[in-house]
Amino acid sequence: MTSIKEQAAISRLLSFLQDWDNAGKVARSHILDNFIENNQGKTASELEQEFSLGASLFLVRLTTWLRLTYMTGSSLEKVLKSIGIFLTSVNSNRYLIEFLEVGGALTLLETLGMEKIKEEDKKESIKLLQVIANSGRKYKELICESYGVRSIAEFLAKSKSEETQEEVQVLLDSLVHGNPKYQNQVYKGLITLLPSVSPKAQQLALQTLRSAQSIIGVTHPSIVDCVLNVLRSMHLEVQYEAIELIKDLVNYDVCEALLIGLVDLLTPPIPETSELQPKTLSSDPTALQLTSPHQRAAHLPAFLQQAAAAKAIGVLARGSTSLAEEMLRLRVVHSLMAAMGNVDHSNSQRQASLTLEYLVRIFPVVEEHVQKCMGAELYKLFRSNAEDLHMKIDSVQVDILATNKVNVARELYLRGQVYSNRSCYFCPRDRERLPDFTHFLEDVDGEE
Repeated sequence: MTSIKEQAAISRLLSFLQDWDNAGKVARSHILDNFIENNQGKTASELEQEFSLGASLFLVRLTTWLRLTYMTGSSLEKVLKSIGIFLTSVNSNRYLIEFLEVGGALTLLETLGMEKIKEEDKKESIKLLQVIANSGRKYKELICESYGVRSIAEFLAKSKSEETQEEVQVLLDSLVHGNPKYQNQVYKGLITLLPSVSPKAQQLALQTLRSAQSIIGVTHPSIVDCVLNVLRSMHLEVQYEAIELIKDLVNYDVCEALLIGLVDLLTPPIPETSELQPKTLSSDPTALQLTSPHQRAAHLPAFLQQAAAAKAIGVLARGSTSLAEEMLRLRVVHSLMAAMGNVDHSNSQRQASLTLEYLVRIFPVVEEHVQKCMGAELYKLFRSNAEDLHMKIDSVQVDILATNKVNVARELYLRGQVYSNRSCYFCPRDRERLPDFTHFLEDVDGEE
């Protein structure tokens, strides 16, 4: 027989459940307020004591009401917070299983795509999904099997709250760790976020991709184009994360494609730049022809990408001499000088100049050809202050840069240099810092 104390506790539980069952929306909202205030941070055993070993009876009512009302958003945030008290309590595995058995995870994912639901409510759904994902591998698999990666990625791209987006990043990062069956799915989902119109979504996707890439170990074919396209962003934090990811990706099989892509970005296609280049002196000695403000605005994404590519090349070259050597083979010197002649985007000129200045200091053969092409006066200006060169050059000097024919790679090939005789084109002071050369100047094209 139960004691009088136990009977009283059971009576209180039944009364509480009856009050919930008979309450309308307003009354239930008050019940939830009291529950959240009085039970935040309690352990599973404490909740059971509070509900006379019948806490699950209230949880199932919360879950049922969630499934019945989530489309309308009625008191949704309070319901989710109340469920969260159960799922985050110590030793809450029982509650988690009960919640998932009635389709709780799928309901949370569905809330993310509902337009009528407020951003704050969706954020609570994300937090509960984090709890589920952090509970173990099988729970991560359950989320992914419910088309969770797609729902979560789409929500990240559409969210207007940076705080909420950061919570989504935490969830995606959790899903990519300890989830071998679906980690590739998460990896691909992150790549699909890169073209997003949300700069914050791009930034967070790039950050998470760095972590995911080290786990996956292999690259997806589309990642090169997607990352290079991100360099068109006018947001410096996005460009920074893209360059950081590029620094990681050069250690994988996409290295060559990345380097080729970066060098190509220094000289945008003719349709984008034909009106941007100065006329040569032979065709019009009277003036330097510039684009109109409208035309410059139209070409701004390409210019931003050009400047970011020049910066990325400089970062890679400073970090690895072997990468710098490979880019010499790709005629990066010619392309950097051409970018320095883009008078419609000063940052392209500045970044290209800084990167070229580094290559000139490291590789004597580059110094020789750049000096010869620029001429004494321009070269002196360049070496005295590469960062501010674009503010000091005149139209004739711009023309020299924009129309240069420098081909360092071809010159090295024609000289027949081999790496055992590297002193011919590297300064003695650089020998100790340069690694042994391999696979350089292969299949160099002939003169243009």
